[in-house]
Amino acid sequence: MIEPFRQLVRPLTSRMSLALRVAILTTLSVALTLGALSAIVYVTVASEFKSSLDDSMFRRANDAVAANYVPSEKNDAEDALTGVKAFVVRGGELFAPATADRDFPFDHHEVAVSIGTEKRSMRTLTYNGVSYRVVAVSASPGVALVLAQPMESIERALDRLKVILLLSSAAGVALAGIAGWAVAANGLRPVRRLTAATERVARTQELRPIEVSGSDELARLTTSFNSMLQALDASQHRQRQLVADAGHELRTPLTSLRTNIELIGQAADNDERSLSTEERHEIMGDVRSQLEEMTTLVGDLVELARDEPMRRDPEPLDFADVVTQSADRVRLRAPAVTFDVELEPWLVFGEAQLLERAVTNLLDNAAKWSPDGSTVRVRLDQGVLTVADQGPGIDAADLPHVFDRFYRSSEARTLPGSGLGLSIVRRAADRHGGTVEASSGNGGGTLFTLTLPGSDDD
Repeated sequence: MIEPFRQLVRPLTSRMSLALRVAILTTLSVALTLGALSAIVYVTVASEFKSSLDDSMFRRANDAVAANYVPSEKNDAEDALTGVKAFVVRGGELFAPATADRDFPFDHHEVAVSIGTEKRSMRTLTYNGVSYRVVAVSASPGVALVLAQPMESIERALDRLKVILLLSSAAGVALAGIAGWAVAANGLRPVRRLTAATERVARTQELRPIEVSGSDELARLTTSFNSMLQALDASQHRQRQLVADAGHELRTPLTSLRTNIELIGQAADNDERSLSTEERHEIMGDVRSQLEEMTTLVGDLVELARDEPMRRDPEPLDFADVVTQSADRVRLRAPAVTFDVELEPWLVFGEAQLLERAVTNLLDNAAKWSPDGSTVRVRLDQGVLTVADQGPGIDAADLPHVFDRFYRSSEARTLPGSGLGLSIVRRAADRHGGTVEASSGNGGGTLFTLTLPGSDDD
């Protein structure tokens, strides 16, 4: 029964606006509430009317019995008890005065009172199209006095009450519907604004925040939407900046490669411009250098372009082993620099490949800036990795920007590199819940500090 009803109602509600559905729900709720209250009021008033009538009839019957008045065929009970019909049930048979309706119905309730099994009784019956309230009291052993009073006045009062309750309920439902529509339309105005803003973003790609009014849940929703727009705008700005910076950085090696390839092509097409062995070796070395620089740049760009969390499942590993492997690799690339490495075990939970690349970038940076014969000091103690070189150091104006993408100081622009290595270090630290900082060393040079959460337990 429920599922067919849902299938019938769903197409109707799906075409309604949210404000209309809220207004209808409010109206139905008020209608049910008023209907229940009206029914309770009607039943309570009807019960009070009957109870009051019963008390009055019992009091009159008891007064008549107390006065030793028992109607007989020669007595007019209706004159003695004005406004009611009076009967006597004696031994289970009706005994009434001549003027009474001898066919007036009575049943086991009155008989039970007459034979003494009940002290009194009350009930409602219909006789000749008129509703009567009938009560019976014991008059003497084996005799019951029965009174029957029409309920026309009570029925008229209840009919008037019914009309009043129906009219007031209808008015209340109508007012509730109007108020529900007004409240829904006004309360959903921020939602409509959010909808319009979303449609505007999808149509124009403009990430302009919308005005926030109030401090309720809808205002919080608007604030969250604006925060999302700001984050999306910042992400788009970073993407555009990354593309622009990448294009700028790729332009130099591509120009150099094109120039070298054009030289080789001209030499191949013209015998008079043939290259010597030394010139060919120089050009090919330059080509290999530019290709290596482009390969490194593309790899760094791919790494930095990823905004998702770790692409592999992290695993427990000893950070000291990662540093050792990175130091061994950099020693091969920088034989003129000595690496003084002292490491303490430090268990971390992360991605070995990403951490190894970050440490390698730190060591490569230190080796690039250290003069021949100098020493790079590497220490790992309680999860804090420090890399100190003996180079010229970093200018104070450049320190806040050394971890930015493509940032290169004026001194670094003459050296190979893409300006992305330290950005990858910061990315690795962030993904592992750590930090990285750069500062000037006490005796000159630069000190990099990479801190990772973990423990020294084996």
